[in-house]
Amino acid sequence: MKIINLNKNYILADKIFLADKFLARSIGLLSFKSLDKNQAMILRPSSSVHTFFMRFPIDVLFVDKNNSIVGIIRHMKPFRITGVYLKSRFVIELPIGVIDTTKTSVGDCLQIQ
Repeated sequence: MKIINLNKNYILADKIFLADKFLARSIGLLSFKSLDKNQAMILRPSSSVHTFFMRFPIDVLFVDKNNSIVGIIRHMKPFRITGVYLKSRFVIELPIGVIDTTKTSVGDCLQIQ
């Protein structure tokens, strides 16, 4: 599976972990020591996230039903919580720096294949 930013023609990640059940979403990245630069986790459904008890910072994308980015959080540190993004249908958690490196921005359209 890949996550591609269609506006920037850039692969954001090509090793995806899917958390689409309650328990998987609850655990999320808690069992990870880090994310490699090509990895990401999709939490579906989700309109907010937290980093309580995580060991590393992440970049976060909030994505709507049309796969458009409706919110971005760069460099989210451990023990933080986001606001609720009402239009968000799922969240993508990425390694820190991916959003800046790829110039990903609100309004960009993603393809998940």
